[in-house]
Amino acid sequence: MNRTPLFPAAAPGIRPAPLPGTGHVTVPVPAAVRFRAACPDCRGRFELAAAALRLAIGATSRTTFYTFTCPECGASVRKPAGERIIELLTGGGVRTLRLHTAL
Repeated sequence: MNRTPLFPAAAPGIRPAPLPGTGHVTVPVPAAVRFRAACPDCRGRFELAAAALRLAIGATSRTTFYTFTCPECGASVRKPAGERIIELLTGGGVRTLRLHTAL
């Protein structure tokens, strides 16, 4: 599996400050947030708006992933999402689905 990293395409040099005493950063999400991604099928590299991505968070790392459709070849792409990817996508306004197991 091609593990191309997914990063927000932010302006260089802009870093939000952590909230006092929490270590957490609150970042306003502009409508123009875009994420760099790549297609493993056609090897195309492009930027996607938050609305073009979907994040599914499951109980395990195997059931936690993000998906998008390649704008160049139309392939459906599904890639694993680790903790950092989850932070970036949720902070960037990507719609998230939490997968629950039936008891």
